Amino acid sequence: MSTARSTAAGKVLLVLSTFDRERSSQTLSEIAQRTGLPLSTVHRLVTELAGWGGLERAENGSWHVGLRLWEIASGCPRSQILRDAALPFMQDLYEATHENVQLAVREGTELVFVERIAGHRSVELLTMVGSRFPVGSTGMGRVLLAHAPQDVQEEVLASPLGAWTPYTVTDPQTLRRQLDRIRREQVFVSDRQLSESTIAVAVPVRMGRTGPVSAALGIVIAVRSADRARGLREPLLRAAYGISEELGRRARTAL
Repeated sequence: MSTARSTAAGKVLLVLSTFDRERSSQTLSEIAQRTGLPLSTVHRLVTELAGWGGLERAENGSWHVGLRLWEIASGCPRSQILRDAALPFMQDLYEATHENVQLAVREGTELVFVERIAGHRSVELLTMVGSRFPVGSTGMGRVLLAHAPQDVQEEVLASPLGAWTPYTVTDPQTLRRQLDRIRREQVFVSDRQLSESTIAVAVPVRMGRTGPVSAALGIVIAVRSADRARGLREPLLRAAYGISEELGRRARTAL
């Protein structure tokens, strides 16, 4: 029996792990099926989580993540410090472009979006705050991958690269050359790699002007506005430099 199923904490985590963007709402039977736990055990765990505020029950009887978990997650130091430093620059960038502005970090071989500003006229996106994607699948992810440790890069390059669109780069050697170019040029234009309707322009965010890369900042525009991509490079770099300097300042202050 796995550790996750043999301890009380493991069973709770197993239940919570069944919820994600695609499965934001589930019945008890669906949770039991996905965890492999008995229905009676799932009922007990879900009831306890609901009493604590970790899960909430909808009118149709299904269950979804509760406000208590969101409150805890929002206090994550890594994302909170980054978001606090980045948000003023992201707001300025949005006011200058009126396009989707996103901030993301790498966790292992995945990309996690931690902040986003979008207007009602911005192009519709597949991504949202809290969503995860393979790090090689998006423009921002490739910027992070280009600056990731060598072992992480090799793990991604050695794994099958999924094609999200007919334009997605799936050849490891082509991606390797692309990562080299990203390190040289800093700015990366991702043309219809995740969605056929969008183009992303992404740059690295560092811990200080010359410190390690800690995040990626990006703007996503509609394909029909592709001619704007080149003009977004400079404002995006200025915003990234501003965030990097602010992160460096906060790091020095904390010493």
